[in-house]
Amino acid sequence: MSATFEAVVVGGGIVGLATARALLVDRPTASVLLLEKEQHLASHQSGRNSGVIHSGLYYRPGSAKAALVARGRVLLEEFCERHGIAREYCGKVVVATSVPELARLSRLDELAQAHGLPTRRLDGEELREIEPHAAGIAALHLPGTGIVDYGTVANRLADEIRHLGGEIHLGQRVERVATKGGVVEVTAGDHLWRTTHVVNCAGLHADRVARLSGPVDVRITPFRGEYYELRPEARSLVRGLIYPVPDPAFPFLGVHFTRSIHGGVHAGPNAVLALSREGYSWRDVSLRDIAEMAGDPGLRRLARRYWRTGTGEVWRSLSRRAFARALRRLVPDITINDLVPAAAGVRAQALRPDGTLVEDFEFAGDDSVTHVLNAPSPAATASLAIGERIAARVPR
Repeated sequence: MSATFEAVVVGGGIVGLATARALLVDRPTASVLLLEKEQHLASHQSGRNSGVIHSGLYYRPGSAKAALVARGRVLLEEFCERHGIAREYCGKVVVATSVPELARLSRLDELAQAHGLPTRRLDGEELREIEPHAAGIAALHLPGTGIVDYGTVANRLADEIRHLGGEIHLGQRVERVATKGGVVEVTAGDHLWRTTHVVNCAGLHADRVARLSGPVDVRITPFRGEYYELRPEARSLVRGLIYPVPDPAFPFLGVHFTRSIHGGVHAGPNAVLALSREGYSWRDVSLRDIAEMAGDPGLRRLARRYWRTGTGEVWRSLSRRAFARALRRLVPDITINDLVPAAAGVRAQALRPDGTLVEDFEFAGDDSVTHVLNAPSPAATASLAIGERIAARVPR
C-alpha cells in the first residue's frame, strides 16, 4: 500500500499533534499524515507528566524555550477556551529552605523580571499565607502558573486534525526514511508513504528516526521520573504548586508538589537513568537500549560528573522513606504513609558526545526533513508554538 502526502509527521505526542494541526491551519488545502507507533496517542511524555502550564521562569532570555513557552501559553489558553478544556491558574511558590538558597532565589526573581513574569517575593510568614504547610525562610510566588490535563489537549488536537482533513494512523512504527529525487519515502511495515517533507517528532526515539535519514550528533537518554500521589486525607497539605530552589549542581529541578486539575496532588519526580527508552519501572529492561547507553561516551562523561547525585536519586527510587524525607524539606508534615505510588514518566533528554545535556529545544533538518531532537518539559506548554515554528520552516 502506498499514498502521497504533502507532509508526514512521525510521532503522536502533543508536539507531533500540534505540528500536524499547525501545518493544516497554515495551508488548508495540504494533505497531512500523522504516524504513531502506539495504539493510542500521547502514550509517553505527553500523557505521563504533571500537567503544569509552565511560566517559563527558568529559561535563558532569548532561548527557544523562553520564546516558545511565552507564545505557547497564549495559544494553549485560547485552545482550551475554544474546546472547553478545564485549566486552573493555582500559582506556584519556589521555596528557599536555607540561607545559601536566598541568593539563588534572588537570581530567579531577576530572571522572572527579565521575562516580564508577575512575581512576588515572600518572607516565611507570607509564604505560609499562601501555602500554610510549606517550610521556608523565603519564596518566590508566580501566580500565573497553572495546571491542565495534557492528555485531553492531545485528544482535542487530534479531533481538529481530522476535522481539517488530516489523517492519523496508529500502530505504525517508522522503519525507513529515504529521499529519492526530491520525494521522501516513509516505510512502516507493509505501508509506504511518499511526501515532500517529513517532520520527526518521535520523542524518546527522535534520534533513531533522525538517523534513518542521516547522522545526528545527539543521542536520546531516557531519565525516569517517579511520582507518588498524596492520599486524599493529605491533599490539604498542598494548595497549589510547591517547588524547591533549583540546585545548580544537578541538571533537574528536584522533587516538588503539583496539584492536578482532577484534584489530586503529585509528589516528585526524582530522576534516574531508565533501563529502556520506555522504562517506566526497574522491571522495564531493553538490552538494545542498555547496550547503546553503555557504548555512549557522552553518558559516561555525564555519569562521572554527577555520580554522587545520581546515586542519591537511585536510593530515593528504592526507598519510599528517603523520598518522603526529601519531600519534608518543603512540607514537613508529609509522612511516608501519605504517599501512594503513581505512574512514572520518562524524559527524552538529548545528550551530546561530550556529556553535555542539551538544555534548549533543538531542531535540525533541511528542505526534506525536520527533526525535533530535544523537546522535554516544558514542551507540552510550548507545543502549539512549537507546531507554529515547525510549520513555518516546512517548504511550501
